[in-house]
Amino acid sequence: MNRKWGIRMMLSQKKSGTVILLYVLQAFLGLGAIGGGLALLADPSGEMMGMPTSVLERSPFENFAIPGILLLVIFGLLPLLVLYGLFKKPQWTWAYALTPFKTLHAAWTFSLYIGFGQIIWIMVQTYMMDAVSIIHVFYMSLGMLIQMVTLLPPVQRYFILDGRAERS
Repeated sequence: MNRKWGIRMMLSQKKSGTVILLYVLQAFLGLGAIGGGLALLADPSGEMMGMPTSVLERSPFENFAIPGILLLVIFGLLPLLVLYGLFKKPQWTWAYALTPFKTLHAAWTFSLYIGFGQIIWIMVQTYMMDAVSIIHVFYMSLGMLIQMVTLLPPVQRYFILDGRAERS
């Protein structure tokens, strides 16, 4: 390996502050959703979280059990799996079938998916509840921030595949 190429490779793999910010955002979303999902499962009436079941009148749910499961799995466990992928960059051959971005690690694409999913989740939630609160604005902004940080050039550069079998 030539010295110039080796130095260039090391520099391109250095974690920027924006990559670390993406880790923090995914961890924050995942851990918070696990807490919220478990709270909704522990008390499907929503009283523990100060949410009466009357807010579910426009939804297909009688209580918060199913929303709690969805919150726990989709926005709790999945962001933590994505965080693991972003941090460790494992060779997930199964994941490349689900991404149109073949030159970037699949976890990068899944980070975008998490951002989109978060925005959609909050939009559906505010429609079903027929209300918007500060927590909705916060989590909608979190979804948009995850997308924006994921799309930043230094983040994209960090997740470019190096030509190994990851790309298949």
